[in-house]
Amino acid sequence: MDASMATMSLLVFGMLFLTLGSGIWVGFSLFIVGFIGMVLFSALPAGNNMASSVWATVEKWEYVALPLFILMGEILFRSGISERLFKALVPWLYRLPGGLLLMNIVSCTLFAAVSGSSAATTATVGRITLAEFDKLGYDKKIAMGSLAGAGTLGFLIPPSLIMIVYAILAEVSIGKMFMAGILPGLLLSGIYSSYIIYRGIRNPEIAPKTQDYYTWAERLTALKDLAPTFLLILMVLGSIYAGFATPTEAAALGVLGATVFALLNRRMNFKILMECLVAAIKTNAMIMMIVVGAGFLSRVMGFLGIPAAITQAITEMNLSPYMLMVLLGVVYVILGCLLDGFSIVVMTLPIALPMVTAAGFDPIWFGIYLILMVEVSQITPPVGFNLFVIQGLTGEPIIHIARYALPFFFLMLFTTTIITIFPEIALFLPNIMIGK
Repeated sequence: MDASMATMSLLVFGMLFLTLGSGIWVGFSLFIVGFIGMVLFSALPAGNNMASSVWATVEKWEYVALPLFILMGEILFRSGISERLFKALVPWLYRLPGGLLLMNIVSCTLFAAVSGSSAATTATVGRITLAEFDKLGYDKKIAMGSLAGAGTLGFLIPPSLIMIVYAILAEVSIGKMFMAGILPGLLLSGIYSSYIIYRGIRNPEIAPKTQDYYTWAERLTALKDLAPTFLLILMVLGSIYAGFATPTEAAALGVLGATVFALLNRRMNFKILMECLVAAIKTNAMIMMIVVGAGFLSRVMGFLGIPAAITQAITEMNLSPYMLMVLLGVVYVILGCLLDGFSIVVMTLPIALPMVTAAGFDPIWFGIYLILMVEVSQITPPVGFNLFVIQGLTGEPIIHIARYALPFFFLMLFTTTIITIFPEIALFLPNIMIGK
């Protein structure tokens, strides 16, 4: 990279961090930096390019799935599904080492499969479990830490909102991305659960034993409360995997199923419906503002030649494929402390994806790797969304929650390492069920 390109790149990224640090909304920050960068360093008309970039982003039909999955999550958030999950799982988990702390992991795993959102998963499960843990005298550190970590499964286990964004930007199948997330999601959930059980064996005081006793008949009866969750999973994911529906059509089925479930649970009326619609509109607007802003900034940087220069500079370092992933991992951990997950994906993909594919990695696999790194950003201060969600539920300082979540931060990095060494974990289902 020559001196002039290095200077221009530093100025662009410096403006970006300056605007982000000033408190301006992320989407607006991306537009501002892109506009200024094009005015200063290019003779092309900034306004025309901004307009065409925005339209090229939002006109993609695949984005219709986003607001539908968001709406489904909002309906489920208010439908009482977390209470039913708790009732169904307590008889099965209460006697295990770690006791009901495993509830955070299992509940988040199941709710992630119908919500698509990390923050929604954390909030929905946390509203029930944290209050119960406090009443039972459970260790608050591991209770909050496990919730922060397990809540990130909302990004990894399909249907995931961030998977949809990645698939569209990387021009890969959304259905394949959904399939690719299943086994890594279950692996991460299993690693979290193993850690909780280990801590429960080593430090039994973290989960005081209750005097409750459940017969096998009661345990089997309790499973009926899991039926709505599994039915929704079957409707959404099953319809995609079986080839009956596109992800967008499956999202519409999910909204219908969530609405019926809420009605049957007597948690739906006109007021709640309007709350769901308004919340879904706000969330979708936030995500799309980031997506179109990052799309414009990426176009500007492409015009200026910044991604090509960075790619060339890294290529000249002659890194091995695995060293390249280590370098990217370090970059993503740093970015995770500064940006939200959607911003990380849409901003870095034009630079990272060509390098990764040139190194011989599958773009579907890289999507899972990237989402795992984005999950890390959900529990790293100062902008970790899951930390803010738990702070809102408990009033605990952000820095304390981040410290409680630290073991799960390392467990995520460990899982990412496993996925990198054994990419078949992510690629097995896409290759078997849909074909290469």
